[in-house]
Amino acid sequence: MKLKSELEQILQTDNTIAIAGHVRPDGDCIGACLGLYHYIKANYPDKELTIYLEQTSEKFSYLKEIEEIKHDCEKEKEKSYDCFFMLDCGETERLGFSGILFQNAKKTVCIDHHISSGKMADKNYIFPEAAATCEVLFDFMEEDKIPLDSAIALYTGLIHDTGVFKHSNTTQNTMEIAGKLIAKGVPFTEIINHSFYQKTYIQNQILGRALLESIVFFNGTCIFTALRQKDMEFYGGSADDLDGIVDQLKITKGIICAIFLYESEPQKYKVSLRSDAPIDVSKVAKHFGGGGHIRAAGCSMLGSVHDVINNLSSEIEKQMQEWNKGV
Repeated sequence: MKLKSELEQILQTDNTIAIAGHVRPDGDCIGACLGLYHYIKANYPDKELTIYLEQTSEKFSYLKEIEEIKHDCEKEKEKSYDCFFMLDCGETERLGFSGILFQNAKKTVCIDHHISSGKMADKNYIFPEAAATCEVLFDFMEEDKIPLDSAIALYTGLIHDTGVFKHSNTTQNTMEIAGKLIAKGVPFTEIINHSFYQKTYIQNQILGRALLESIVFFNGTCIFTALRQKDMEFYGGSADDLDGIVDQLKITKGIICAIFLYESEPQKYKVSLRSDAPIDVSKVAKHFGGGGHIRAAGCSMLGSVHDVINNLSSEIEKQMQEWNKGV
């Protein structure tokens, strides 16, 4: 009840509210931002609300008022919001373009579940044991006041950060919240199919290429694949077409750590990591300036594919050696 009363106190006193999340927003980030937006709009219609996020994937187009999200803040960069909510993001630099609004705000609130969150806001509510920021956010809301549009957004965040409830971060609380959201009328089958499993022909081609060129190492316990800019140009794809590749690598039999590299700029790779025990990929990512969860994390690295994999494998090997000593 303490969390609920704190949110209500903020919403009762602040009139201009900004909501933002991390760069390259995923399902949990988008779901949290829109989930809070619809909750406030339904219960405090007199508030001035604005969401700031980078461009979102077309697969989330079913979320109501997603078109209201602003993708820059040029017109508002001098504005000082009464309250700035930083969701699914614990580092100000990961806010991207909206970071200036965070700095200018009269009050800042961070709601997150990443273990690497840095407590940058005036008020920080960080729960690493939660499967998703949407799970944390649900506990801030009065359940009977959550509108359907908000419930759909929160459910979207839950399925994307748990891999449709199959990742090890899924808990009893996660499932109970999912059940309560479904009880509000969330069309869960449609949402899961549309935003998680459905792929375009180009996405299937890119996935096939990534799997075909994957390589296993460390005696078949780790796997990686890389897509270069020229590969994406050949297929006519974009970064939005890469969802699910690292997760598909991870379910290869015998694999405890999967790595996917995507060349975002020449010799600059966006790294996605997934793991099982004993590998904590949040530590690996943090070593290279990134972050995330114990079993799902990411970072950006410079160099050739060979350089990047060598550096990553060195950190992974350290954890394997420590685990073997413990055994």
